[in-house]
Amino acid sequence: MAPDLDKVPVLLLKTKSAPTDAYEDTFSTPRDGFNFEPTFVPVLQHKFEDDGMQHFEKLLGERQISTGAESAYGGLIFTSQRAVEAFAKLVDEGKGDENWPHLQDVPLYSVGPATTRALKAIPQAPPLQVFGEHTGNGDALAQFILEHYGEWYKDRSTKPPLLFLVGEQRRDIIPKTLMDESLPDSRRIPVTEIVVYGTGVMESFAGDFAEVLQKTADRQSRWIVVFSPTGCDSMLKGLGILDDETGKVINRPQENVNMYIATIGPTTRNFLKRKFDYEPDVCSEKPSPEGVWQGITDFMKSLV
Repeated sequence: MAPDLDKVPVLLLKTKSAPTDAYEDTFSTPRDGFNFEPTFVPVLQHKFEDDGMQHFEKLLGERQISTGAESAYGGLIFTSQRAVEAFAKLVDEGKGDENWPHLQDVPLYSVGPATTRALKAIPQAPPLQVFGEHTGNGDALAQFILEHYGEWYKDRSTKPPLLFLVGEQRRDIIPKTLMDESLPDSRRIPVTEIVVYGTGVMESFAGDFAEVLQKTADRQSRWIVVFSPTGCDSMLKGLGILDDETGKVINRPQENVNMYIATIGPTTRNFLKRKFDYEPDVCSEKPSPEGVWQGITDFMKSLV
């Protein structure tokens, strides 16, 4: 079927979620005079890290994450769906009694709605207690944890450590904030990170990206939505705007004048600015399909 040349291609640099993807739903529906054509270009591949998974499994099995004074940890932090998938995998494998994984009394902290939904879908009786959905980023989540966790363990002169399930590549803003030496001992929260998954760029990304760019080359404008710092260099190389010698972005070639880039939030935007001297056209105020749609459409209105 011939492409609809009136539609604006939106290249989503992510793996399509199953069974449905909210980004596809949002960008497939014509609204307010905007008609987009979403295409997924998977960029990341993930694998579970055996050492971290075994360590976490041992902590769960020995019930070392609880409100008990003798426990190693008093709660958990999640800032990615991949970490939730690692958790869900261990929960599924360890089924045996109705209270497993025995975390009904501890707070679980989640950075946003997608991670929260994934956590709440994990079976536990009674359900897992998940907090922080409204925060949206690591900085805000860390500030929320300081207050909420402090209240949760207000009877403790020092707070029990939190366990943070992470990937190989992550920001350190949450541990730095919670363990800030300027905080009084009664507020400071120790944090232990366990790497439960690794992330890399898919070997097929460069070819897949080039193919989609070629197929949409006749459109009046195109958007690329970037979800993670991983793969940014491959994307910029694919666009032909990365200088091999300096590693920085050069001026946009004429053929990319109507190519625009949006990031899902400030982490990826700041990475593009710091590493490549590149300022994306849009940084979503909220890390959600609606937030990205709003940022893109507001920008397009400003061009008229």
